[in-house]
Amino acid sequence: MMRLSNVRFLLAWGLALCMSSAMAAVPPPPKLPADAYFLVDASTGEVLVDHKGDLSLPPASLTKIMTGYVLADEVDSGRASLDDIISVSRTAWSQNPTFKGSSLMWIEPGKPVSLSDLERGVVISSGNDASVAVAEHLAGTEASFVDVMNQLAGELGLDNTAYRNPHGLPHPEHRTTARDLATLSVALINNHPEHYKIYKEQSFTYNGIKQYNRNSLLRSDSSVDGLKTGYTSEAGYGLVASAQREGMRLVSVVLGSASKRTRASENSSLLNYGFRFFQNLRPLSAEVTLIEPRVWKGASELVHAGVLESVVLTVPRERTEAVVKVVALEQLEAPLARGDEIGTVSIVRGAEVLFETPLLVLEDVPSGGFFKRLFDALILWFQNLVG
Repeated sequence: MMRLSNVRFLLAWGLALCMSSAMAAVPPPPKLPADAYFLVDASTGEVLVDHKGDLSLPPASLTKIMTGYVLADEVDSGRASLDDIISVSRTAWSQNPTFKGSSLMWIEPGKPVSLSDLERGVVISSGNDASVAVAEHLAGTEASFVDVMNQLAGELGLDNTAYRNPHGLPHPEHRTTARDLATLSVALINNHPEHYKIYKEQSFTYNGIKQYNRNSLLRSDSSVDGLKTGYTSEAGYGLVASAQREGMRLVSVVLGSASKRTRASENSSLLNYGFRFFQNLRPLSAEVTLIEPRVWKGASELVHAGVLESVVLTVPRERTEAVVKVVALEQLEAPLARGDEIGTVSIVRGAEVLFETPLLVLEDVPSGGFFKRLFDALILWFQNLVG
């Protein structure tokens, strides 16, 4: 079918990817006085800053990112509806002594509330009462909901996270890491984009009480559209933020900051660093023909070749151009099926290979008729004889 031992260079061309920055090297990231901090590209998973990213710490109200994720997962799977009307239990009542002095949505028994309002109560008001009401509605009990949280944590690869409640009030075994919070936030953004839109809303009014989103970056940086703040005396001040500029989305995490102001400025420093010194390249688009090599013994003489999935890379900003290089097998024989590997595609900048992936057949090439196969076989026989 295909001779793997003989390959030839078929095509290489420069992409119009000249970088705007004259910086030849990326400077070290900012040093922050927080307990841990982390910065990741949400599209590629590339970690840009990691300071004690795996340090086990209390998450405080950043727990509610998972509470919101479970809610979004239940709604998007059809197991719950935002129109569901919930009867508030005395456990979820805002006057529960457990919640004294903490952030609340101000729900109360005897006053039904929609799951849609509770979602905003969790995300915007950071209501501990709303978190318990959500847990009881979706899982029957708070303990069962926590089991779901931990199950999802395992599925999402949050290897150093353990939940003991849906709100984040202190518990000695309730822990997470900056890396796990970034992973969870990226999953929320990518898997539940409609629910993620709520995280940029700047206020929510319920029971006659208007509360403002505690993420102050929403008001100081127009590129920021989420996510969540947290605070307890044990955890200090935390903030997970996400911003998008020029099509590139970053997620930053700061844990154990000294104040509301510093958690905002520290996240801002991380985001600005990432956007200033890194960028996304999109050198390969799915289903786009890169080359059309010759096919022998086929119903057609050419095959469309490229990649089946688009490629996005996170790379330092430089002036050097990136180049796409395609190498295909010299002798291709039908039949060929969509997805067959027939070579390699490389993204190269200078002497560095940034990325490499198989060159794939984009559409089937069936075998030709008897005379076509015979004629091509004779040509190949002669070429091999004289070659």
